[in-house]
Parts: sequence; C-alpha cells; structure tokens
Amino acid sequence: MSCTNAQWMSELPPELWDVPLHHLSIPGSHDAMTYCLNKKSPISQNQSKLLQMLNKVIPCITRPIILKWSTTQAMNITEQLDAGIRYFDLRIAHMIDGSEKNLHFVHLIYTTALVEDTLTDISEWLQNHPKEVVILACRNFEGMTDELHQYLVTCIKNIFGKMLCPRGEMLTMNQLWRHGYRVIVSYEDEISVQRHEELWPGISYWWGNKVKANDLICYLESMKESGRPDELFVAGINLTENFQYILAHPSESLKKMTFLNLPCLYAWVRKQCPGPGTKCTNIIAGDFIGADSFVSDVIALNQKLLTD
Repeated sequence: MSCTNAQWMSELPPELWDVPLHHLSIPGSHDAMTYCLNKKSPISQNQSKLLQMLNKVIPCITRPIILKWSTTQAMNITEQLDAGIRYFDLRIAHMIDGSEKNLHFVHLIYTTALVEDTLTDISEWLQNHPKEVVILACRNFEGMTDELHQYLVTCIKNIFGKMLCPRGEMLTMNQLWRHGYRVIVSYEDEISVQRHEELWPGISYWWGNKVKANDLICYLESMKESGRPDELFVAGINLTENFQYILAHPSESLKKMTFLNLPCLYAWVRKQCPGPGTKCTNIIAGDFIGADSFVSDVIALNQKLLTD
C-alpha cells in the first residue's frame, strides 16, 4: 500500500476539525505487532495444556501451524502508520524466562520486537507528522507484575511526554492540536489507570470470535442494535480460527481465510455511518490491513458527516 494516508487526519475537511474524536471513523490494527512473531519463542503461558503438550511432542508440526494461526499483520509499525492506521491493539507480555525489564508483544507466541523500542518508533514517526493522533490500546498484560506495570507506564511517559492526552472529555482534532496532544493510551489495568492521569480506561472491543464473515457481521450488527457507547470503542472485523478449524484445515493460514472474506467484510465497512446519535462503530480494526482498500474505506466514512 502507498503512503497516501500518512497524513489523513490533518487532511480532513476543516468542518470535521471540531468533531469529537469518538464521532470520527478511525482505522485500526488488530493484534498490531504480529508481523514480528518468532516461531522459536515459547508459546504463551496462557495457552491450553493441550497446545502446550502438542508443542512438546510434535514441535515440527505444531510450530509452523501456530505461527500461521497467530500472524494477523504483514506490515511493520511504521508501514501501518504510513498506511493510515491510528488505533493499535498492543498485547503486552513478560516472558517467564525473559530478562527482567524486556517486555514483548504476544499472540499465542511472543514477538521479536520489544515494547519500549516500538513505542519509540511510534514517537519518532509522530514527530515527523505533527497533526496525526494515535490511540494505543495496551492490553493482555500476561506475566505483568505491579513493578512491571510501573516500569511500562514510566516508559510511556518518558517516550511520549507532553504528547500524552490526559483522560477526560474526548477532544476534537482542533483541541488536540492546540494542546499538542498526539497520543491517547488506553490501559487495561484499573490500578494503573487510577494512579496515572495520562492513562485512559480500556476501550470496549466488539470481538465476534467468528470463523465465517457472515457470522461476524451478524454479531457486529447485533452489537450495534444494543446501543453505541459514548466513548471510544472498537469493532473488530478480524476473523478468528478456532483450534478445530486449524486441525481440519492445517494448510490454510489466517491470511488466506481473511483474504477470501474481504469483499464481504469491506461491504459491511462501507455501510457504516459515523457521527453522534448513530449506531456506527468509531474504530474499525482489521487483520492484514494493508491487503486492500480497508484503511481508505474507513477514512472515507468521515465524508458522510458532511452530507448527513
């Protein structure tokens, strides 16, 4: 994908600069860091005993399958930012045998990328794109102690500094620009949120956990009917292979399954309508976001605010 969406927020029509952020449509990346999973890393300690056992007994079979199953993105973090992604699903973990302060990302297995390095990459990108705003959803926290939470929050503060938007009322683009706020950090640990005003509570995530696109869309439509949250929230158009599906289709990857369902998923995206008083999603997060027109389709939804 080209870099044509690298500055889409600053290029929004001026009429949208005073629309609260949670009424805009924002493209997101589900399991954003899985482009750098390491098949040699241990399997997450949170996975089932069956999977752990199979990995010990027949690793030559299970490891390649698990890697294909776990990978949901092909673009690195800078490429995703250039493509227009502004919400990042960051699942953070500390490996049991890892060094004391080295935090990784995880999706069944651990990434090669370290959390601190990745946050630094995002900060450097933002310095070169002064009117773009990112939402970092820090989640999972496998193996995280209170001390490690304190370490991570300190890293976030040191790396982003005054770019961090303190929690409170959701601001407009104009207000964010005026204050120099560039980063909203959603942090799914209540104690840490209570301690630090720079952290926002965890963002609601509509996760359908479906294998078939039609089933996922039915789930998302049912969630829309139940009511639109007032704050930031995410609709995940990601498809999830369950273990039974993997056993039945060992040669297929999550990428292949996602690509086959793209027309159906993108048709659903294009039907959404942003803005206050609607049943629309605010952030739409997907797998393999550089595969087609996903990012541009989500950004284009904002034009509807000018016509409705």
